[in-house]
Amino acid sequence: MVFIGRLKKFVRVNLVFVIALCAAIVTSCIVLPDREYLGYFDFRTLTCLFCTLAVVGALGNIGFFYALAKDIVRRFTNLRSAVLVLVYITFIGSMLIANDMALLTFLPLGYYVLHETKNERHMAFTFIMQNIAANLGGMLTPFGNPQNLYLYSRFSIPTGEFMSIMLLPFLLSVGLITVCCIVFTPATKLELGAAPPKLDRRRTILYLLLFAYSIAIVFRGIPYWTGWIVIPLSLFFLDREALKRVDYPLLGTFAAFFIFSGNMGRIGAVREFFAMLLSKNTLIFSAISCQFISNVPSAILLSQFTEEYAPLLVGVNIGGCGTLIASLASLITFRSFLCNAPHQGKKYFLMFTAFNFAFLFILGAVMSFVY
Repeated sequence: MVFIGRLKKFVRVNLVFVIALCAAIVTSCIVLPDREYLGYFDFRTLTCLFCTLAVVGALGNIGFFYALAKDIVRRFTNLRSAVLVLVYITFIGSMLIANDMALLTFLPLGYYVLHETKNERHMAFTFIMQNIAANLGGMLTPFGNPQNLYLYSRFSIPTGEFMSIMLLPFLLSVGLITVCCIVFTPATKLELGAAPPKLDRRRTILYLLLFAYSIAIVFRGIPYWTGWIVIPLSLFFLDREALKRVDYPLLGTFAAFFIFSGNMGRIGAVREFFAMLLSKNTLIFSAISCQFISNVPSAILLSQFTEEYAPLLVGVNIGGCGTLIASLASLITFRSFLCNAPHQGKKYFLMFTAFNFAFLFILGAVMSFVY
């Protein structure tokens, strides 16, 4: 009974991984495992994800991001500016530490600010803006979103070209988020009391060096295979807990979808169908597909059927807005909100849907003129 209970909990928490694994198994019955399976896996992407998650986890364990963000927020005196700072921190954080890690790091800070200043009624809006900021802020950098990391590696996109492709939707997103925060948040005065926690200087420096090492791997400055040696070995002595808390189901999700998409790409009828749809409008179709199977699986699957990586890249990024399952990060935000306000799920869902589809429609309409 205990085993069954734990299994149910695992499935509930890691539903996307379980679905990806089932999809991989089913397609493996159609396309039987052979030597070509090894070509399915993008080992650079898996390495970058592991290294980034591990080091960011270690920085989070010493309170680095919390202390940094809290110190910034304490400098502002009204709710509107504090919410803007919280959203901007999440926005910038997603560019540096990936969207899901930015949310895991800064959503608790958002709750702290609103709870301590008795502004919990604005928590749904703040969390939704942080969520949109995490999904759209990460679009500018190759490592900001998992799907970016995959497509950046899959198509060997030059860094300068990658950022130029994403610059327009990024700037448009900044403008839309800023307007929403100004319009929907009152300029109520607030005060924050306690000082941020004191950081362990030695560990902070070491972890920042490891973070820089991980980023160098992302930008292909260092052979990716060294990440499997340097990062685990360093954290084994510095912070084993960070290694334990790496989101291994996320890595497993990527591996399973590599198998699924690889197999799908070898089925003739499927290849022709997706190639036909993508030839009509790669951007719109990729954004729509995210609403049903999430942006990371969409990127992995659709990349097998087109070489037009620019509209695909934009589509799976703006496609992170929309439904709750359009981005794995959105599920993280929803779970976090329910933990703090368990009886306001319906209010959050309705507000989330309204804002996200508004962003999706505006970004999709503008970018369709470009691609």
